[in-house]
Amino acid sequence: MATPDFIRTIRASAGHQLLWLPGVTAVVLDDDGRVLLGRRADNGQWSVIGGIPEPGEQPAACAVREVYEETAVRCVPERVVLVQALAPVTYANGDRCQYMDITFRCRAIGGEARVNDDESLEVGWFSVDALPALSEFALLRIKQALSEAPTWFDPTNLL
Repeated sequence: MATPDFIRTIRASAGHQLLWLPGVTAVVLDDDGRVLLGRRADNGQWSVIGGIPEPGEQPAACAVREVYEETAVRCVPERVVLVQALAPVTYANGDRCQYMDITFRCRAIGGEARVNDDESLEVGWFSVDALPALSEFALLRIKQALSEAPTWFDPTNLL
């Protein structure tokens, strides 16, 4: 994920200290029930699409923007499927962040899936029963997007 300019500005004075940041994830489904995934340029792994909202940007609008920027697919958010504080991460350059992720289930409404920026190596549609290797992060979000039931977490097991 590319670092937004506004975070670079904050880092100029904050250094590597822990930043609490919003994050948005989109689980995009097509009319055939397939999931849109991107193979990330930073780690080579397949994942759901996501990013960081710009200052003042609504989370759902961020999901739509990130999906289009990364995959050229147009989508509409249908519902929030998960809100979760993630464990802190430390990047190779020493920057530390902790994200509050808001995950949306989205429906594709147009566009042809293709690599549309430098954040992805590949993009594609995958049947739920034929997903590539995915992280627990991505699998949980896909599972929640496909479920109509609310999820309740034991807060002692989140981090």
